Amino acid sequence: MLACLGRKWMRLSTRNLKRTWNFVNAVDASRTIVRGVSGGGAETIAKERVDTVVIGAGVVGLAVARELSRRGREVLILEAASSFGTVTSSRNSEVVHAGIYYPPNSLKAKFCVRGRELLYRYCSENEIPHKKIGKLIVATGSSEIPKLDLLMHLGTQNRVSGLRMLDGFEAMRMEPQLRCVKALLSPESGILDSHSFMLSLVGEAENNHATFSYNTVVLNGHVEEKKMHLFVADTRFSESQCEAEAQLELIPNLVVNSAGLGAQALAKRFHGLDHRLVPSSHYARGCYFTLSGTKAPPFNKLVYPIPEEGGLGVHVTVDLNGLVKFGPDVEWIECTDDKSSFLNKFDYRVNPQRAEKFYPEIRKYYPDLKDESLEPGYSGIRPKLSGPKQSPADFVIQGEETHGVPGLVNLFGIESPGLTSSLAIAEHIANKFVR
Repeated sequence: MLACLGRKWMRLSTRNLKRTWNFVNAVDASRTIVRGVSGGGAETIAKERVDTVVIGAGVVGLAVARELSRRGREVLILEAASSFGTVTSSRNSEVVHAGIYYPPNSLKAKFCVRGRELLYRYCSENEIPHKKIGKLIVATGSSEIPKLDLLMHLGTQNRVSGLRMLDGFEAMRMEPQLRCVKALLSPESGILDSHSFMLSLVGEAENNHATFSYNTVVLNGHVEEKKMHLFVADTRFSESQCEAEAQLELIPNLVVNSAGLGAQALAKRFHGLDHRLVPSSHYARGCYFTLSGTKAPPFNKLVYPIPEEGGLGVHVTVDLNGLVKFGPDVEWIECTDDKSSFLNKFDYRVNPQRAEKFYPEIRKYYPDLKDESLEPGYSGIRPKLSGPKQSPADFVIQGEETHGVPGLVNLFGIESPGLTSSLAIAEHIANKFVR
């Protein structure tokens, strides 16, 4: 939290062990006062040297902070929201993916498979609620069987264990409410309580002396003497915060841009970084509907259709509380400018009329779905690097070897399977960029 110039460490003991970085009115006379450039022009502000800054407290940022702090780095996490994991990390299916869908040797394939192993181990060791319930990817017509065979081939190449192709009657014996002609069984897929997982990452990072500063936005930065300089301010002012005056200049040895939906927009505000290396941003909203009027979930396993453009299809998940969710669909968001993504000015409302498109898609594999049984749930935004009619893009992790800026790591396009991959991404960053 930023209140004025200067800095003071304040450790707050709360139930979830949050430690916040508070800025108070008194300016230490021994601190260096410098001329910093913020969105509003030149301004005299305080200057602080820090070891490592992670921008963004979503699940990937938290995993990175936890891993770097475990390895002895002094980590400061800057989050524009009032708490951790409030955006994409809390607006997803909470599924542990096996690693089936992704091209062999891609970052998504590598990190999903490795991340799944790390995630199940972490959940078991830290008593995070989770369950390996398995998944059925289903072909509801003969025309979809070749696509199912391709998924089997990809999963095998990605070394996903336990995959098995089932005839329709075998799958329907497992799930009597299901209708399909063939199915791919993935026993390694599962579900978890993502909030408990993130809360555990926060606690472990804090135990390793990492510090969280919520309501803190990174306005911009520049490269000076081979170091990134970041200009930060308190989030809690008007929507014109893109032009706000910075309240503090940070000079870290290492910066990890894990800003999710706003990662590209933020990178474009780093002066000295070649903006031609920043990939274009595309955004796809996905809505979820919950199932009402049933005494028990119709399925015990995750049930997924054949993937569609931009997503994995309107699938069914059962969370750890027995709530049945269908989604997400794919709705491309047009004309989103950098300022809107930077400020997370997205519309997360669920239009009840979208259910009209859900019913026929779901009934392809669940024909007994009753009319009026779907209720609006929630929505999330996918931070994609490819748009409509384009081939799916891989994760992008850029370090100095790509952009030439020492101590800067940009994470772009960390959509699904980002939750499953989070610990593997953190491991990769620590191994590659920490000396």
